[in-house]
Amino acid sequence: MLNDKFIYFDNAATTTPDKEVIAFYNKMESELFGNPNSIHHLGLEANNYLSKARESIASSFKLDNHRVIFTSSSTEANNLAIKGYCLKYKSRGKHIITTNIEHPSVLECFKQLKEEFGFDVTILNVNRKGQVRLDDLRFAMRNSTILVSIMAINNEIGSINPIKEIVEIIKQYPKAVLHVDTTQAIGKLDLPYKDIDMFVVSAHKIHGLKGSGALIARKNISFLPIISGGGQEEGFRSGTQSVALACSLAKTVKLALKDTSKRLIHVSQLNSLLRSELTKIDGILLNSNETSSPYILNFSLDNKKASVVVEALSRNNIYVSSVSACSSKKEPYSYVVRALGKDINLSSNTIRVSFDESNTEEECLEFVKTLKGILETTK
Repeated sequence: MLNDKFIYFDNAATTTPDKEVIAFYNKMESELFGNPNSIHHLGLEANNYLSKARESIASSFKLDNHRVIFTSSSTEANNLAIKGYCLKYKSRGKHIITTNIEHPSVLECFKQLKEEFGFDVTILNVNRKGQVRLDDLRFAMRNSTILVSIMAINNEIGSINPIKEIVEIIKQYPKAVLHVDTTQAIGKLDLPYKDIDMFVVSAHKIHGLKGSGALIARKNISFLPIISGGGQEEGFRSGTQSVALACSLAKTVKLALKDTSKRLIHVSQLNSLLRSELTKIDGILLNSNETSSPYILNFSLDNKKASVVVEALSRNNIYVSSVSACSSKKEPYSYVVRALGKDINLSSNTIRVSFDESNTEEECLEFVKTLKGILETTK
C-alpha cells in the first residue's frame, strides 16, 4: 500500500481513477447487470444503456459519422484498427505506413502484417524533435497505400505530430485511411477528430478504469474481426460487453474533454518549472523538445543508471518511469530516444516525468531536491 504522502509523476503510464467514475461504475455494475445481448427486459435495458454510452462518446467528440466499438484497451483498439482494416481491405493494396517511434501496440501490428501476411511496410524516421516529416510522408504515399498510422502524442517523449497536415496529405489518396493512436492526446490536445478515420481511447489514461477502451472509426469502414464469437460490437469484437465499463468510459471521456484549456495552462507551468530546474543539473540531457506536450518531460542521465535512480526515487515515495511502462521490463534501451539520434548510453538511461492536473509546483521542487541528492550519492 502507498504511504499517505507521495508524489506521482507517472500519469502517462496510468492515472488515478476518478472517485466519481468509480462510484458510478459500482452503481452501474450492481444495478445494471443484465447481458445486453439477452432479449428479456434486463437485457434490453442494458443494451439501451450501451447505446447511450456510444452516443455520449460520439457526442463528446462532436462526431456524427463515426461508430464507437468498445474494447478492453487502446492496445486492443489499435490492433483491431490496423490488422482488422488491413486484412479486410488487402485486395485494395498492401502498402502501409507508420513511424519508428509508435507505441508497441502499433509497431508489432505492422511487424506481424509484414512477416505473416506479406504487407509492404514503410516505416518513416522522425526528426530530432520526434515528429514525422511531412515531405517524407508525401514521398512515401502510393496508389497502393491503404493505411497510414501515426500517433498524435508520443508516450515517451511527448512529441506532437501535425495531424491536421497529415490528414490533408492522405485525403489525396482515396484508398488510404488514417489511423491515429490518440491514447496520450485525449483531453490534452485539440485534434480534428471529424477528419480522422480511426482513433482510440484508453480509459485508464484519463482517470477512468483499466480494462476499458474504444476504437472510434468512420461508419463506412469495416474490419476483419480479431476476436471471433457471438458477433457483438456489430460483429467486429465478440464477447459480452460490460455495460458498466462502457458507461463509465463515456463519463470518463466527457470529464476528460472538460476544462482542457485550464488544465493545459497549469501543466504547462509545471513543465516549464521542472524543465528549467533540470537544465541546471550536470549530467542531465532533455529529450522532450519545448514543442512537445507539456504533460510529458523526458530526460537522460549521462553518467548514472536510470533504473537505479528510479528505484531510489521510489524509496522516497516519488514515482516516475524509465523507458515506458509497456516496454521497460524487456527493452534495454528506449527505441524512441534512440530514434532522436541519441547514443545507446543516453537511450538506455532515460527517465520520464508525466504530469497531471493534480500535480503541484511544490512536488516539482521536491522531486528536483530528491533527485539531486540521489545523483550525488549514487555511483
